[in-house]
Amino acid sequence: MRTLHVVLPGDVADPAVPSGGNVYDLRVCQGLAAAGWRVCEIPLPGAWPCPEANARHALGRALASLPDGAQVLADGLVACGVPEVVVPHARRLSLTVLVHLPLAAETGTPPQVAAVLDARERETLQAASAVVATSPWAGEQVTKRHGLDPRRVHVAVPGVDPAPLAPGTDGVSQLLCVAALIPRKGQDLLVEALATLPETVWTCRLVGPSRRDPRFAAALARRIDEAQLSDRVHLIGPRSGAQLARTYAEADLVLVPSRAETYGMVVGEALARGIPVLATAVDAIPQTLGRTDDGHVPGMLVPPDDVGALARALDEWFTQPALRQRLRKAARDRRRSLPTWDTTVACLAEALAQAGDVWAAAP
Repeated sequence: MRTLHVVLPGDVADPAVPSGGNVYDLRVCQGLAAAGWRVCEIPLPGAWPCPEANARHALGRALASLPDGAQVLADGLVACGVPEVVVPHARRLSLTVLVHLPLAAETGTPPQVAAVLDARERETLQAASAVVATSPWAGEQVTKRHGLDPRRVHVAVPGVDPAPLAPGTDGVSQLLCVAALIPRKGQDLLVEALATLPETVWTCRLVGPSRRDPRFAAALARRIDEAQLSDRVHLIGPRSGAQLARTYAEADLVLVPSRAETYGMVVGEALARGIPVLATAVDAIPQTLGRTDDGHVPGMLVPPDDVGALARALDEWFTQPALRQRLRKAARDRRRSLPTWDTTVACLAEALAQAGDVWAAAP
């Protein structure tokens, strides 16, 4: 039996702070175990990617405890910010780093901090046997950004589970945005766009944790009140499992107003239920949204950071029944060609196998 040691953020299984990265990590661990791997999870609490000394020491001890040649899959949020801890072990371990989002790409990071994080990430990734990105776009970006050998960069896109078609509410009025309340996810842009709409019947649920950036979440709540939208825009906190599934089932349109996105798992979750998507055409989102077999886009794309374009697209959604019907049909058609978690796990297993070959061939 092959053994894989997986280095994870300490909150990976915390239902209070769900994230796409955490879901991905847990699903691939479960999938690899089902495929015959012995998966040893190593969750490490800390303020990653800029952890306190205790967290750094814990990571160092965890890596030092592994035997030479051990296969390690490390979440980039943990590994990429501390090359001084990780790199000394890279030569004796078969290290694969999973990059959900380049560290310097987090919205709101001060330029000087971003430059330091970028350099640290580069040092870590150049020392790894393999790198896994979560979309073709992200794979290309990380290769160019850090001067990596393209043969060592792999792609394993997130999968989706089969889900029943969402009946929605009335086909128009129930809007849904599922994301952590952080600047990168763009809920502030969405609220500004909603505030400009003419009087009509709609409700928008903002589902996601606020713990990652309490100041942004508080400012968002104040803006909702100032715009007199508190009876329509509801901050309902994190949801998961059956509760989240019910929330999707009631949605007529899923909103993804992100400023940056290396994949956009919410897009896949919406399409798996046949729900149209209104998203920003940023980074990997157009790839994730995709097209149906006959070439139709199952949603609307607008420029990032453009409140006016977002407002116009929402107005079109509300006022054009033929548009809603066309997008709903395209979303239901697109669900038949979405990637599965089995495919994700197979791609990751292949990357791990190649990482082992690279390590074995190293001088």
